[in-house]
Amino acid sequence: MKKALGIFAIALLGGIVALGINQIFNSYSKPGSFEEMQKRNARFASNYESVNPNVGFDFVKVAEVSTPAVVHIKSHFEAQSSAKSGSPQQVDPFDFFRDHGFDFEIPRGPGMATGSGVVITNDGYIVTNNHVIENASKIEVTLNDKRTFVAELVGTDKTTDLALLKIEEKSLQFMTFGNSDNTKVGEWVVAVGNPLNLTSTVTAGIVSAKGRSIDLLRREDNQYAIENFIQTDAAINPGNSGGALVNTKGELIGINTAIASQTGSYSGYGFAVPVNLVKKVMDDLLKFGKVQRAVLGVAIQEISQEVAEKEGLKTLEGVLVQEVTADGSAEAAGIKKGDVIRKVNGVVVNSVSSLQEEIGKYRPGDKITVSVDRKGDSKDISVTLKGLDGKLTTSMADKSELNSFKGATFANLSKEEKDKLGIKAGVKVVSVTSGPFKGKIQPGFVITKVDKQSIFSVQNLKSILEKSEGAILIEGKSADGTENVIGLKLD
Repeated sequence: MKKALGIFAIALLGGIVALGINQIFNSYSKPGSFEEMQKRNARFASNYESVNPNVGFDFVKVAEVSTPAVVHIKSHFEAQSSAKSGSPQQVDPFDFFRDHGFDFEIPRGPGMATGSGVVITNDGYIVTNNHVIENASKIEVTLNDKRTFVAELVGTDKTTDLALLKIEEKSLQFMTFGNSDNTKVGEWVVAVGNPLNLTSTVTAGIVSAKGRSIDLLRREDNQYAIENFIQTDAAINPGNSGGALVNTKGELIGINTAIASQTGSYSGYGFAVPVNLVKKVMDDLLKFGKVQRAVLGVAIQEISQEVAEKEGLKTLEGVLVQEVTADGSAEAAGIKKGDVIRKVNGVVVNSVSSLQEEIGKYRPGDKITVSVDRKGDSKDISVTLKGLDGKLTTSMADKSELNSFKGATFANLSKEEKDKLGIKAGVKVVSVTSGPFKGKIQPGFVITKVDKQSIFSVQNLKSILEKSEGAILIEGKSADGTENVIGLKLD
């Protein structure tokens, strides 16, 4: 009997241990959201204990928490023509408004542009602005401790001017997300970035406004752009783009994106994408490779005194529904023309931009509650959101198309793969189905150079190949480490 009980106890203990190990493994391997990843990996961030307490007006502590997680980004560009003048040019991503156009410069010429980024996980995921890295053939990331890495571009979203990068490194200090919905006008904030190539610069100010729509992202027919910026008077200059807006708890509440200026330098106001929107966009880019955009299916209008009088509205609160799209989410749920939308899932919306941001936090298929006022009667309407394609389902990005060139598909190398081959840079050939690579290069071959130019990433390789004509010379290594030089004719 004692022997049987002993065997049972050992078996039970073994089961508990196995279950515990399995739960631990699952907790660290489950993809989840970036916010969940931050919580699971909090022990890897040496600054974690100092992030949680409210440090009040101790800007020294806020700087200590945030600066190690803010990086300097250098975007390298191949020679090409300016979209504005038709002639070559070299500019930094001076994300400023010009008094005649409310615009920011996007680097389109040869050379290098600079900006900032924020580390959001211990294993190297970084958020920045799309305009900092757009069209870059190579993206370099320099950490606060001066180490430099070539980053992989995971995905971008022009509608929010955000991009997700990845570097191959572990145990990095990262910034934890705050809640931008709770940010108040008048509260102290800190901007951290690399303005004018001055690395690790910290400035302080207050939140001077919320829900700013400045028509910066809606140009060039970007009709689904979301602009609901946090406005701050913390000094932000060219190069701060993609940097961190931090509250007094040391939490990330926004990604600095633009400044209002007539000169191109700081003159009072900066604008940041709220972190609650950033979280959703980053999660989408990680899980799907593209943003899953849900739409309510209505044309909406701000409620001014004139509009209120014309429509017989008693208050100026909410957003007026001008039209309801046929077969859209709103029509299916019963929202009607003339309704005034007051809340989305309990969050008050008093402007077109705030409503767009709230809807932008959800995906096709998500169910939300829209609170409306209909001729004086309050109604809570359950809405199942559809995507831009009218479907209730999400979809994956076609990464093979993004990583392909003339019948060949490529992939970036991991740090382990580079170390195994003894190389610092290169791109792996995943498959060859047709075109000039067929019969010349086998899957598994690593391209390190094209016409003596080092290859650092897939976008770098594609940029060079797309500009090449006739014959090219490819250098690289086979999977077993054998070096090889291959001549290819692209035409």
